[in-house]
Amino acid sequence: MTLPPRAAIFDLDGTLLDSLHDIGAALNHALVTHGLPPHPLEACRSFVGEGVSVLVSRALPPGREDAHAAVVAAYRARYAEHMLDHTRPFVGIPELLARLQAEGVKLAVLSNKPDAATRALVTALFPQVPFAAVYGERAGVPRKPDPTAALGVAAELGVAPAECAFIGDTAVDVDTARAAGMVAVGVSWGFRDAEELVSHGAQVVAPTVQALLGALVPAVLDR
Repeated sequence: MTLPPRAAIFDLDGTLLDSLHDIGAALNHALVTHGLPPHPLEACRSFVGEGVSVLVSRALPPGREDAHAAVVAAYRARYAEHMLDHTRPFVGIPELLARLQAEGVKLAVLSNKPDAATRALVTALFPQVPFAAVYGERAGVPRKPDPTAALGVAAELGVAPAECAFIGDTAVDVDTARAAGMVAVGVSWGFRDAEELVSHGAQVVAPTVQALLGALVPAVLDR
């Protein structure tokens, strides 16, 4: 990997943002509204990462697939109103992004969260960060781990895939990076552990934001 990379494409939930509380609360509200059992917040960690439809599928009890569409609709409505109740950047993330910007690294966000919510969160919580591209799940574009969206971001940024670091907290992100020919960088402070990231082929796994910065900008480690 060229260090620093020419571009860094970030996942959003569990990578840049500590968003589990708001996702879990909206999901449980949608479930309870339809007479279905809620889940402990920690259990929701394993549901997140592949978009709203999969999130709800994983949360539904066996035999209640008939409620899927209604729960998805209720989740979307609730989350749209409460996505900023508790969600904040992880400690150190704004400083990390500022340092990468100072190093001339192009910054982007690619999430499986719906596109409107992705853009709303980035606008609200990173108003000073000049992301060159911000995308969530969009009609007609396959979700991660399909590499189509990641390759589209690289082309939009004018950077070869091999010069991009793709940074995320789940196997979905690592698989996306590998499929796109990008450097697969995992972070273990999010929704999955280091073992999952390594088992899917992450080339770097950072346990802290400082470690991630050191991996992307090695001169930091000399200080």
